[in-house]
Amino acid sequence: MTMPSQLRRTDVSDLGADSLPAALARWARERTDERAVTFVDYQSDADGVAVSLTWRELDARVDAVAAWCAGRAERGDRVAVLVEQSAEYVVAFLGALRAGLVAVPLFPPSPLPGHNDRLAGVLADCGPRIVLTTREQADGVELFLRERKLSGPRLAAVDVLPQAAFDPVPLAADDLAYLQYTSGSTRAPAGVMITHGNVVANARQGYAAYECDAATTSVSWLPLFHDMGLVVGLAVPVLGGFAATLMDPLAFLIRPQRWLQQLAATPGPAVSAAPNFAYGYVASRTTEAEKAELRLDHVVSLGDGSEPVLPATLAAFYTKFADCGLAPRMHRHTYGLAEAVVMISVSPAGSPPRQRTFDRASLAAGRAVPVEPGAEHGSTLVSAGRPVDQKLRIVDPETGLVLPDGRVGEIWSSGANVGVGYWGRESAEVFEAVATDADGEPVAPYPGRAGWLRTGDLGVVLDGELFITGRIKDLIIVDGQNHYPQDIEVTVEQAHPAIRRHTVAAFAVAGPSGEQAVVVAERAKQVAAADVDTAELTAAVRAAVSQAHGLALREVKLLEPGAVPRTSSGKIQRSACRARYAEGTL
Repeated sequence: MTMPSQLRRTDVSDLGADSLPAALARWARERTDERAVTFVDYQSDADGVAVSLTWRELDARVDAVAAWCAGRAERGDRVAVLVEQSAEYVVAFLGALRAGLVAVPLFPPSPLPGHNDRLAGVLADCGPRIVLTTREQADGVELFLRERKLSGPRLAAVDVLPQAAFDPVPLAADDLAYLQYTSGSTRAPAGVMITHGNVVANARQGYAAYECDAATTSVSWLPLFHDMGLVVGLAVPVLGGFAATLMDPLAFLIRPQRWLQQLAATPGPAVSAAPNFAYGYVASRTTEAEKAELRLDHVVSLGDGSEPVLPATLAAFYTKFADCGLAPRMHRHTYGLAEAVVMISVSPAGSPPRQRTFDRASLAAGRAVPVEPGAEHGSTLVSAGRPVDQKLRIVDPETGLVLPDGRVGEIWSSGANVGVGYWGRESAEVFEAVATDADGEPVAPYPGRAGWLRTGDLGVVLDGELFITGRIKDLIIVDGQNHYPQDIEVTVEQAHPAIRRHTVAAFAVAGPSGEQAVVVAERAKQVAAADVDTAELTAAVRAAVSQAHGLALREVKLLEPGAVPRTSSGKIQRSACRARYAEGTL
């Protein structure tokens, strides 16, 4: 019987490796024939075909990639990973690191809107010496590079490279390990420079925070090129020496039940993570018959991050799967960003993330004033817990002054996991900011760090716990009043049944007398376009937003399903919505 989450004890004292390749070599010696990574392929079979590598097999495959790369590149050269979601991705990424090169986790060319333009932009920015892919993708990748005039890098298919012995390259904690390109929800993608020390530090933090141990299995459908997917699906399992089960994101989107089925199939303690929308999505798509086959008592931690965590989504998910053994105490609201590898804070184990309701107007004015749950003008936020082995402060973004508890400001963080800057850009003002106290004295960052990371996110600390309120660049300011777009978006999606959930974007545009608010939303798939009374829907949205927020909307636009711009990780791109609205291309 699995030990309940609140009784588990996680020991990170034995995780002493200074790099992921070193950790892999250790487990190849100590856990030679135990399973290291499994990829469940749903393309060839709708029921899934599992392909696994042991620690010894993974280590040998990584050696082969490292040997090939080391003979064709110099220390510090970039290696772009253009591999489909698979065990081969793990091989390619770790092979580049073992060769002393700088990996760039990306994705193969794709017909998905915007993907190829983003891929071309990132490749032009990082200038890779080598591009790693697979035999199946090689022709398409080669054509893409030629068409985009990016044909300089050497190309290799990692699944056909011959076995080769390789003497490990010495890797220092300060050496660059990889460039994690941001998802670009509020700006053009930038490559965060992550050192070996950064990723090992955050993997240790994740191992402890999610209560992992040697018997754990990580189950992830998140893309490995995304920060959360890379850490949950690769870095933490490799550092911790436990098994990882990977799925393709598309397999989850087509049948989200597969995620819980894979969790149920794990023989011991299981951990996973996903954006908030995934929890509501799997709850709405799982039938009672499918639910009856799921036993999930052994799940230890379910991380939730990369977008606002909604109380209603959590309630729907845990109510739906309570009979399967899932409980809110398993849920871990995680706050982080690519600039800090992925994790900054997490809600504590053993109890549900705390929910607090604040007066909406006071919150927008910069003060967290608690009110009773269900209050008419209240905004309920889910706690993101406490920082994990790092420092966190709430700071006035204009002055750098550290604010007291209960005041809303920019979240600043400092820790061994924070990256060293953006590739090819001057970024000290973001990664080495100076915070001051009320006496004007500098506030010391984490030991050994040059300064504080400015996250660009707004939050408040109350009773020692962090609550995320929004992003600075997304804040809507109309007639001198602040409005958080996520609050407006929740109101809008509940205003009319023809509005598709989790597809609403609220943003500000310049008007004749100052900023004005605009809302765009997708039509629900189950509602035919001909059945929508646009005037009625618009009136309902305007009335709801006016009543709840005291805000008059300039325009309400209803779009077709799939038309609202998103990042590679699925987050709504408010900035892209704003730009396309201004251009008239929405």
